[in-house]
Amino acid sequence: MLKQTENAELFQTDGLQKAAFGYFLDHADPATGLIADTSLPGAPSSIAATGFGLSCYPIGVERGWISRREAIGRVLTTLRFLAESPQSRDQRASGYRGFYYHFLDMRTGERTWRSELSTVDTALLIAGCLTASAYFSGEDTHEGEIRTLAERLYARVDWRWALNRSDTLTMGWRPPGRFLKHRWRGYSEALLLYVLALGAPDHAIEPEHYTAFTEGYDWIAVDGGPHLHAAPLFIHLFPQAWLDLRGLGDRPMRERGTDYFENSRRAIALQRDHAWRNPGGFAGYGERLWGISACHAPRGRLRLKDGRWQRLLGYVNRGAPFGPDDGTLVPWAAAACLPFDPDASLSALGHVAAGYPGLLKEGRFPGGFNPSLAGEGPAGWIDERVVGLDQGLVVMMIENWRSGFVWELTRSLPAIRRGLERAGYEGGWLATETA
Repeated sequence: MLKQTENAELFQTDGLQKAAFGYFLDHADPATGLIADTSLPGAPSSIAATGFGLSCYPIGVERGWISRREAIGRVLTTLRFLAESPQSRDQRASGYRGFYYHFLDMRTGERTWRSELSTVDTALLIAGCLTASAYFSGEDTHEGEIRTLAERLYARVDWRWALNRSDTLTMGWRPPGRFLKHRWRGYSEALLLYVLALGAPDHAIEPEHYTAFTEGYDWIAVDGGPHLHAAPLFIHLFPQAWLDLRGLGDRPMRERGTDYFENSRRAIALQRDHAWRNPGGFAGYGERLWGISACHAPRGRLRLKDGRWQRLLGYVNRGAPFGPDDGTLVPWAAAACLPFDPDASLSALGHVAAGYPGLLKEGRFPGGFNPSLAGEGPAGWIDERVVGLDQGLVVMMIENWRSGFVWELTRSLPAIRRGLERAGYEGGWLATETA
């Protein structure tokens, strides 16, 4: 086990970012390029984790953690496989109508776990394809092929079909032919989905569909001002790993004199306040230990360290305020929040480094931990999983804090500008950077 001083060094942002980036080197299939959902042996690929990986390879090149040549090879392997893998109504296909199933077999690319054809996870995948295409912009034949494949993959996604003749996008579809009953209406990680669907070169949806999405927003008052509520922390973070929304507002935000970036700052403050108040009386909670979001945990009634019985929720969208909370925290929260509140994030990272030295796994944050449960150290229960989505978010958000690099790449994409403008966004870089 690492000594505490050595472990604290790993919690420094460069060490955290480099270790998180290493997940995509360690857990990519060499033949398909697909990225494993988690570090557990035999885990399938998550197409969302694959999208994060495609976005992280350029960061690795810039930081000197991987050569440009190797990164090009990894990206091309992935994009070629995605372009050639079967798209049909067959239950074993990789996707249908340009969308992909949520989980794919790492080696064959076949649908696994009877997963749904996922609209939002496909959006995260496409965002990764486009980010890689923005970075690999050279005249080299291989870099040109990356751009061609990314454009082809984006163009064939039938976003209009996913409306299923209604005003909002469905969450997905299952073979042989059944759309999921739930839709993306109201604030969620699907903000990115709508921007991509509006900006698409083919099969694009219309601005009124984005309006229908925002009509489901849940506004609450915070310190006398408006706050767009979403309890799980990841909802605020996932779209902004790619989208630079500083100073940008769509109509609902402009009407209330705010923007999504500032809204995320308030969400972090609400999470910290909840942890400080600690209504559940859970171990460790405080202004320097926070982060309540979707993650795995034990399930059922378990005895806590203090002798109380607590119902643990398993995998659920935990959140604050007004969300489920059973004492389980996501340790990656502070690193992923660095662009929004660096002082609070750095303070939290230092606190975790000093107080929970056994938390890191090969320098990477696990999916979750619960200090209220018995365990080998003060961290209590620690998830055995390292999750690809978490690692990608850490890599990208630390980089956006350090240099704004990912935001710079995506601002250069015509599709992102087109999607934001069709959604009614104004201000920020849209007003200052030329098309």
